[in-house]
Amino acid sequence: MLFDLDGTLVDRNAAFSDAVASLCRRHEFRPEIEKWLLVELADRANPVDFTRLRRTFGLTEPAAQLWQEYIDLMAGSVTCQQPVLEGLVRLRDAAWTIGIATNGGADIQRAKLAATGIADLVDGVAVSGDLEVRKPDMRLFELAASRCGASLADGGWVVGDNPAGDIGGGHQAGLRTIWLRGRPWPDDLRAAHHVVDDVTDAIAILLNETSE
Repeated sequence: MLFDLDGTLVDRNAAFSDAVASLCRRHEFRPEIEKWLLVELADRANPVDFTRLRRTFGLTEPAAQLWQEYIDLMAGSVTCQQPVLEGLVRLRDAAWTIGIATNGGADIQRAKLAATGIADLVDGVAVSGDLEVRKPDMRLFELAASRCGASLADGGWVVGDNPAGDIGGGHQAGLRTIWLRGRPWPDDLRAAHHVVDDVTDAIAILLNETSE
């Protein structure tokens, strides 16, 4: 069982807004810097973004320092709801192997996993920064399965909110798919096996699979 992270197990958007606001207050950055960060980092953030930030606005703070501060602030702001954590525990108790397949920088994604407690409840993690490939590239799913001690050839499931990355990539990897409704669905994309409004609903489907 492979889960996406941002927008699936954790609320990245709320944490992102808080982290950017906190970073800007800490350094007394001008409003245009905060606006730039909110636009440029809206989908994902990497160290190179802070190199661009420093160059664009002539900042004196080292880019590496700003990146680390942003990681720490994101880890301090991100949350995983208790019912989701409890659902992961129930999946483990039902003998599911659980992995994370997520796009993003390896250091920031692992900081989120550790801060929320998710890291202690999964068998393996693959981050796009590990391979410099991003979902829907099947290699990320393969790495996630391998780090769980499993193989895509054995089948499995993927749960995520991104139609192309999670569901399209899951189809390519030969996995059954559960989509968390929210983002626009591309007209040419094959439908997910299940559509839910909350990740706890996806977990319930998986637990039902176990009991059948």
